[in-house]
Amino acid sequence: MAEFAKPMAEPTYSQFASIGGGFSGIGLGATLQRWYGITDVRIFERDEFYGGTWWANNYPGAACDIPSALYSLSYEPNADWSKLCPPRDELLQYIIRVVNKYGLEDRISLNSRVDRCEWREESRRWRLTVHNVKTGETSLHECQFLFTCAGGLVTPQELDIPGAASFKGPVFHTARWRKDVDLTGKKVIVIGNGATGNQLVPAILPKTKHLTHLVRSQHWILRPNDTALDPLLRFSLKYIPGAMIAQRLLVFLIAEEGFRGFCMSRDGQWARNHQRKGAIAYLKETAPEKYHDLLVPDYEPNCKRRVFDAGYLKCLNEDNITLTTEKPIEVVPEGIRTEKGLIEADVIVLANGFKTGDPFSNIEIVGSHGKTIQEHWSSNGGPGAYNCTSINGFPNFFMILGELLFFFPCTDLSRSFFADDMFSSRTKHTDRPQLGTAGLRERHQLLPAPHQAHLGRRRCDGRCA
Repeated sequence: MAEFAKPMAEPTYSQFASIGGGFSGIGLGATLQRWYGITDVRIFERDEFYGGTWWANNYPGAACDIPSALYSLSYEPNADWSKLCPPRDELLQYIIRVVNKYGLEDRISLNSRVDRCEWREESRRWRLTVHNVKTGETSLHECQFLFTCAGGLVTPQELDIPGAASFKGPVFHTARWRKDVDLTGKKVIVIGNGATGNQLVPAILPKTKHLTHLVRSQHWILRPNDTALDPLLRFSLKYIPGAMIAQRLLVFLIAEEGFRGFCMSRDGQWARNHQRKGAIAYLKETAPEKYHDLLVPDYEPNCKRRVFDAGYLKCLNEDNITLTTEKPIEVVPEGIRTEKGLIEADVIVLANGFKTGDPFSNIEIVGSHGKTIQEHWSSNGGPGAYNCTSINGFPNFFMILGELLFFFPCTDLSRSFFADDMFSSRTKHTDRPQLGTAGLRERHQLLPAPHQAHLGRRRCDGRCA
């Protein structure tokens, strides 16, 4: 007897749906409930727990490099941060606290990977194809408003050196940290020296017999910004009314001042020169002289992500670490063969970043014109979105912290860009809720003038190449 495929069940429904249960997705659910009393939200998270970046990245030394006063929801300030820039565990606990306060746990579908989203004109809804990564089952879900909150620091880059499968020991990425691998007394190779490598190396170095750090590009390393918060300050923030609001404003203004270095102007050039001098002075007073030339970049500050020192430069003075720019040729059973010889290793750890170029590479999103987002952007000369959140031809579809918006305080702001418009359109146009633009233009004025002009631009000036 012939076997027939089991028919797929009727789609479930929620007014709002979010792809991703990290900071942005959780913030979306909390914002809708707090501001408008909307609880008809479904958050799809592909991992076994929510938290996004701060669930996936649990390597030793993991921490945020943005001040906690900003790296938090404006309406959920926290007086209990231990440091100016909090460690990973505190951030995850903060997210859990927000989820519990707003009762979001029952609205989060874990182990649920969204593979396809299609706008259906006849029903004026988005239809999502959802795959359960544990059971293998596929289901359908429909919503009126669709948000992508997938984030960019979750999917690891793969090892691009030939022969990785031949290595005799463990090879893993920091975002897939192996707690079952003991580094004590081992020879370890760490590949990648960005923000993650900067945090990881000093955290694991004391355990290792020897650590070799392969540097493939330089970064401007600035003085630490993870200062412990004074108990008196924490007491004041907790018990003095308005103290946390004032702190957030002060930190924001200080951070805003730092954005001068991104402007291609005389003032911006002065700021970059000042930052360069400070970084080089700190490098020379902290790192051993033999590594100075290996660590100083050949480009201006702010052309790549800045790295705040997490004890990395100081640990280069230890006897059991070697910093090298030797080009890797291949991975062999004993380690990595470079252009100058063999580097022996028992463990290889990848701190080589994440796949951030296309946030929708694993999701097929089809708009009202039958085109995917990639096809739409390709026909329009590249990625683009109004206020970095909404795209023409994709009704009621919004991006939070996506391809065009990659700074957390802007995530908080981007939610406010469209929240009022959706609410007003929901009450005025019940037959087909659509994104209004008048309110978005008005909210655009909340941004500082330089950001109004440059928010969403993806390419740096030619001098940054």
